[in-house]
Amino acid sequence: MNRPEDQVLVIFGASGDLTKRMLMPSLYELHVRQMLPERFVILGTSRKSMSDDEFRLSIRSMLQELKGDKGLNGEEVDRFLQKVYYQPFDPVEGADELGERVMFLMEENAIPMRVVYYLATPPNSQQAITKYIGRSCLFGVKERGGWHRIVVEKPFGTSLETAKELDQSLLQVFCEQEIYRIDHFLGKETVQNILVLRFANEIFESLWNRNYVDYVEIYALESLGIENRGKYYETTGALRDMVQNHLMQLLAFVAMESPATMEPEVIRDETVKVLRSLRQWKGEDIPRNVVRAQYVAGESKGQPVVGYLQEKDVAPNSDMETYVALKVFIDNWRWSHVPFYIYTGKRLKNKRSGVVIHFKSTPHKLFQGQCEGSSCNQLIIRMTPDEGVMLKFGLKMPGGGFTVKQVGMDFLYASLCNNYLPGAYERLLLDAMQGDSMLYTRDDALEASWKFIDPIVNYWREHPGEHFFFLGVENHSELQSLLKKSTRIVGSLSIILTVLALTLANPLAKMFVGYDIRCTYGIST
Repeated sequence: MNRPEDQVLVIFGASGDLTKRMLMPSLYELHVRQMLPERFVILGTSRKSMSDDEFRLSIRSMLQELKGDKGLNGEEVDRFLQKVYYQPFDPVEGADELGERVMFLMEENAIPMRVVYYLATPPNSQQAITKYIGRSCLFGVKERGGWHRIVVEKPFGTSLETAKELDQSLLQVFCEQEIYRIDHFLGKETVQNILVLRFANEIFESLWNRNYVDYVEIYALESLGIENRGKYYETTGALRDMVQNHLMQLLAFVAMESPATMEPEVIRDETVKVLRSLRQWKGEDIPRNVVRAQYVAGESKGQPVVGYLQEKDVAPNSDMETYVALKVFIDNWRWSHVPFYIYTGKRLKNKRSGVVIHFKSTPHKLFQGQCEGSSCNQLIIRMTPDEGVMLKFGLKMPGGGFTVKQVGMDFLYASLCNNYLPGAYERLLLDAMQGDSMLYTRDDALEASWKFIDPIVNYWREHPGEHFFFLGVENHSELQSLLKKSTRIVGSLSIILTVLALTLANPLAKMFVGYDIRCTYGIST
């Protein structure tokens, strides 16, 4: 892959965890692999007062913490940090010191007028930063024959209305082609390989439809809680934090039609079509197809952990969901009547994410042990842990007879690249610097996803605490009660249905089949 053009990367929110734990380590890896521009400057900025040397020292310490001394090359770290600078900045009250510093660094390093802005900041500061860029000397880079781009971290608003407000503020300074709404899920190698797996292999693409697929699972489960992000999580919840962006985009990649080319806009056109085809849940459809829950106190890996209501900055009576599961339908020709089950949650047993394609079972069971209901045939696309693909199918057990056992062929993506798998942020940062928007969310995709999410959020707001469950070690009684209730319902329904079947069999048969007694009861002649 060719190196990007010479440019400056300005990171807003440079003192935050995202910059130190994700962006800087990813940029360092790109540096080590000689994939950064030859002439390149990273300028971090935030309200915090720091010198260049203090900022560099904090980055060095973080790299050592993440990789360990044995995983770092001291000389490479020194060369990387020579590209790194810092400028304190207040987007509302500050003067134009930041813009002047950028211009100075471009001139000092002989870099043309090319700037990428990365907003690693909370949503409430994004509009102020955008307005500053529009009125600063930085806005003149385009007038001087250069270009600028802006990368915006999620969440992209908290509703369709707020997302549109954010977009309007961005569009006052940047055009849509210059706005890169980042979703790190799409930067994962496994997600990108969904396209190759489908469209480079006839064996899968020919089966990738309603005729052969029974149902699809898309999930992202976490073992950690909200980790001191109570203020943020109280305004979002699992539905808006994970489903609206990450999992919706993943759904679009799984369900999209074959693009005519691999051009970014062509790919994004196809993903938008999927999101626009989502069946909208409204009113009483929502509790029947959406489940929400909240974790309670318990143990994780042998250590006691608090429940969501005991987390810092969480309201004591909050009904904000930390787990959500949805049944989704895509109303188009390819996926008609195929359910997609999307679920995500925190404080669960294991951290894992991926996609499972469940293929339909055979029409007739010939062998002992052959799967009932859902087929043995599953295609499992793992994103975490151990990115890879597994195909499950049934084979004969050794010995006499024909007893079937489910087996799997497993493949790890790490085996393709000498055990090094590029991180999601490495790929996405490189794409932004190169102007490749394929893995970034477009405004119409954002609008389509919010149109699906908003009615669910509004229903929950109008029905607080309704159809709400608790997950954890303290909910045994609730689960037992739910089990007993379910058993009674199922038992009662089975009795009622049996009686109805016996009572109505004859008249219904006469209505739809005729009066021939042999047809009604299946009596042979």
